[in-house]
Amino acid sequence: MKYHSAFEIIGPVMVGPSSSHTAGPIRIGNIARQVLGEEPKQAVFELMGSFAETYRGHGTDLALLSGVLGMATDSAEVPTADAKARELGLDYAFKTVNLGFYHPNTVRIALAGATRSVKVVASSLGGGKIEVQELDDLPIKFSGENPTLILHHQDERGFLAKVSHLLDEAGYNIARLSLERWRRGGFAITLCEVDEAIGDDLLDALQASLPHLKDIRTVHVD
Repeated sequence: MKYHSAFEIIGPVMVGPSSSHTAGPIRIGNIARQVLGEEPKQAVFELMGSFAETYRGHGTDLALLSGVLGMATDSAEVPTADAKARELGLDYAFKTVNLGFYHPNTVRIALAGATRSVKVVASSLGGGKIEVQELDDLPIKFSGENPTLILHHQDERGFLAKVSHLLDEAGYNIARLSLERWRRGGFAITLCEVDEAIGDDLLDALQASLPHLKDIRTVHVD
């Protein structure tokens, strides 16, 4: 992860005390919410490293709750996110675990809604920047800084080529395109970051032209 200016190190406008322990976790929670694609009803936060050691004192717990509830980094409701979660009926829990060889500010979020569930492992890198490390146990990395398509599909030959062609036809410039799978021919996730805001026209074209596509999620934090 590269920083292009001092403002990126200082971090965004936010509720304190720390961009690493507040702004970053809010963005991580927000990404998990967007990938879930519906209102969360249950949330389990598993924290490691410095997150595990200081999450209550630094407000990381409130920040993560704020993110999954859809709050922004500068929301005045961040300090009372726990009360807001209870008001909305969100069933949540915090645990400390060893997730392996990740950045010390790392959390695994398991979210469940009425019809979907998702697991996201992500790290807060400083200055409000984050990086997703895993999605549903697959090693999928992205920052959420670019409009991002997440395609759940059956693995098939030529899938990436078809996606690339459809994006090109629709006038989108691809910043990054990758595919991860459990096994050949099985369940797979394709991630595509683009330079332009994702419109409904593109989502409709993908749904209509990719018979092995199961679901589409979109993410854009900033």
